[in-house]
Amino acid sequence: MVEINNLVKKYGDNVAVNDLSLNIDSKGVYGFLGPNGAGKSTTMNVLTGYIGATSGTVIINGYDIFKEPEEAKKNVGYLPEIPPLYQDMTVYEYLEFVSKIKKIKKEERKACIEQSLEMTRTTEVRERLIRNLSKGYKQRVGIAQAIMGMPDLIILDEPTVGLDPKQIIEIRDLIRNLGKEHTVILSSHILTEISEVCENIFIISQGKLVASGREEELIEELAGENRIEAIIKGDANEIENILDKFGCKHSIETLDDEKCKAQIVTSRDIDIREGLFFALAEKKMPLLELKFKTKSLEDLFIELTTEYKAQPKKKGLKFKKKNSEKLDDKNLADNLKNEEKEVQEVEK
Repeated sequence: MVEINNLVKKYGDNVAVNDLSLNIDSKGVYGFLGPNGAGKSTTMNVLTGYIGATSGTVIINGYDIFKEPEEAKKNVGYLPEIPPLYQDMTVYEYLEFVSKIKKIKKEERKACIEQSLEMTRTTEVRERLIRNLSKGYKQRVGIAQAIMGMPDLIILDEPTVGLDPKQIIEIRDLIRNLGKEHTVILSSHILTEISEVCENIFIISQGKLVASGREEELIEELAGENRIEAIIKGDANEIENILDKFGCKHSIETLDDEKCKAQIVTSRDIDIREGLFFALAEKKMPLLELKFKTKSLEDLFIELTTEYKAQPKKKGLKFKKKNSEKLDDKNLADNLKNEEKEVQEVEK
């Protein structure tokens, strides 16, 4: 469906996309995740033929977007970050206009428009002026124009930016449904958006692809270490002696006269939980609490987009070296937590 080979896009001395290569060969929702300025939107614009590339190739359904642009674009529906809506048209008039631009046969236009309205749940506002719609409905109309004619590839750039929690949930559901019949590429800097909707993830930083795979694969292969937090009833020195025997990194904090908190770090392939339990029991030190912590997509995203760490290639994953960089917004993920909590509350 989509094949990108050694794609480079430069603006003067600024390299927006740097030797990007990837393949997408099946239906589903694929996420392009990266900080602001990573090159996501530029890549989307090249994919849709909106702008050219400095070098490299982009093949869509067998057509080269640069050599056969008209044929390639017939297979693509695109929603840019700012939907291309005509405010003085009604929803129906706008979709009719889009159907003509896409050269949909006259006898098929009405059915195509009705299908787009139904899929995006915009039938009830079909006769309303676009300027009078809420932002959520405007996004839906933007998606309706993207899916007009049912293209095989649908590209959505930041489709939920500025929406309220209820609208975000509705758009997510719509994107999931589209992924059942189409190849959907969703570009976003919002981790929860990608995690909630996408089956496969491409992480991009400084115009480069730094990792790709399913979320669980990325966490499994890139986490690198296990972290354990234990609350133990006993003397801190005795607890330290036991942990020293396991040869793991650890720190111990005394909580009160009887309890200590141990923070333990081991390599990914070592699990000391069972051995620790019996070692403590032998010394008659009760293990009051044990938490096994794994890295989240948020943790991996911050690591991958701030400093490259060499990783071996794994089946299903791709890794490319990148220079050290600073995250555009170091606390990006933290700033989005409140929004996601609101979304979760609405979902309940």
